[in-house]
Amino acid sequence: MPESPAVEVHRLTKQYATGKRAVADVSFDIPRGETFALLGPNGAGKTTTVEILEGYRTRTGGEVRVLGHDPARTSRSHNARIGIVLQTSAESPNVTVAEQLRHFTTFYPRHRSVEELLEKTGLQSQRNTRISRLSGGQRRRVDVALGIIGRPEVLFLDEPTTGFDPEARRHFWDLIDEVKREGTTILLTTHYLDEAAHLADRAAVIADGTLLDIAPIDEIGGAEARTPRVRWRDDAGQGHDERTSDPAGLVRSTTSPMHDLEVIRPSLEDVYLGMVGHR
Repeated sequence: MPESPAVEVHRLTKQYATGKRAVADVSFDIPRGETFALLGPNGAGKTTTVEILEGYRTRTGGEVRVLGHDPARTSRSHNARIGIVLQTSAESPNVTVAEQLRHFTTFYPRHRSVEELLEKTGLQSQRNTRISRLSGGQRRRVDVALGIIGRPEVLFLDEPTTGFDPEARRHFWDLIDEVKREGTTILLTTHYLDEAAHLADRAAVIADGTLLDIAPIDEIGGAEARTPRVRWRDDAGQGHDERTSDPAGLVRSTTSPMHDLEVIRPSLEDVYLGMVGHR
């Protein structure tokens, strides 16, 4: 019998008393071991969806299951199988980094060691620093350490690298790649599209609470949105801009000179902006 998906979302809806609908009829599954990116502009419904899956927010309609359980009705043993990195920190400011990590190891039966967490998140030099004295990026690393401390089967990462410098982001990517190799299912929200392209197997794009597309990361937006564009000027100075799946063939077939020739292959960012920009 095939294993059920790690995360199941069927016709999820969230509507507030004000009448605002934050999520409208959203459905997707995440197989076990997959890294799945949920992309969209601010206010699109990403964080609402993730918070419902984490059990922090109630839903108005639809069905949701994480590791076979409804997150609105979970047990302590189930919660120990989940890792969460929220958008905002919730550490105790008057304890040191090592003290905070040591305290949280008591919540999980198969936790990582404090030394391993300090090494993986690059916080060895801050081990005896009070959390209140850390920089924003260093506090974010503590958040990530707390998210992976219990070797979770499912890890929720809600904009995890906010405040990271480029080098720290690269180290974080290496860490998440390692966590993924351990078999962890990961749901990631991020505004860094290069981060989604590097980490995710599949992605969904959501805007105004509605799912626009869901596909492998290199197929988001469909084939047409990823068709290369060829731009050039002719002898009269007139500009040309054509989409073609065979740029080399177009260039060979054009008998007139092509000045300032460019072949532009749409990136994930180009495709994403084409989908949500008008919204």
